[in-house]
Amino acid sequence: MKKLFNLQWLSVLLLALVLAGCGTAEDTKNKNVTQDEQKIEQTSYKVTDDRGVEIEFKEVPKTVVSLQPSNTEILFALGVGDKIVGATEYDTYPEAAQKIERVSDTVNYNSERILALKPDVVIAYTIGEKDALKPLEDAGIKVFVIQSAATFDDVYGDIEQIAAVMDVKDKGKALNEEIKAKIADVQTKIKEVKTPKNVYLEISPKPEIYTAGSGTFQQEILNAANVKNVFADLDGWKQISEEDVIARNPDVILTTVNYTENPIGEILARDGWNTVTAIQNKAVQSLDTDISNRPGPRIGEAVELVAKAVYPELYK
Repeated sequence: MKKLFNLQWLSVLLLALVLAGCGTAEDTKNKNVTQDEQKIEQTSYKVTDDRGVEIEFKEVPKTVVSLQPSNTEILFALGVGDKIVGATEYDTYPEAAQKIERVSDTVNYNSERILALKPDVVIAYTIGEKDALKPLEDAGIKVFVIQSAATFDDVYGDIEQIAAVMDVKDKGKALNEEIKAKIADVQTKIKEVKTPKNVYLEISPKPEIYTAGSGTFQQEILNAANVKNVFADLDGWKQISEEDVIARNPDVILTTVNYTENPIGEILARDGWNTVTAIQNKAVQSLDTDISNRPGPRIGEAVELVAKAVYPELYK
């Protein structure tokens, strides 16, 4: 009878151990699943683009396509330029950007090639048709849209957004502080200027002359360099006549034109411009086109370029 009791006890014990073993394995499995879910939650993050679209990233993007030169410069300045696998034909800075595959001319992009590259994110911009990026999004590509900056604050915001997308927020903050410090240094240099010089900025030459007025990124640069834009009363980029420039008689003429031969010489030789103070004093200067036109991390350099061109005596 005792033997039978022992056998029964042993059977119950073995069954309990088996059940306990199964329970332990199931518990471990559930624990692992829970840990994996927690890990995903911890690494997952969301960033809102300039369309107001909140985009979730399960992990930091390893590959990026940039559809605007200024955004490419921002990515490099943040130390993640090596992740760019596709860029535009105009991505020339820094030098490493020139080696990236071209997938856009900044207006049109090669959707088939972008899809083939399978980027973790496409950093696009708002210029162009509203639904131009839809094919990429329909294919499951994350598209983060940046609105083209019109002010320095817009640039600082773009840097913060892109830094958030690439999970390098600290670098974004440091980059913005560096840019602001550069601008502050320039303004310290020119603070003794009591009467700002009148400046005409030419962004397109004859026969269709264009300049930048208020509400443009270029106006922001001129303001920061303590110069007076003679066409500040115009809004946006406007076509003007030669007579308009002659009548406003600028002290200095700046040009960002880089696609014609000798743009400075061409301006100095224009018929009827000999009454303009800038022409009489040969105060016509060329600005680096990319630095002056791109709302990116080199805006401090752009302000310095203008200050040096208009107030060279302060930089001797």
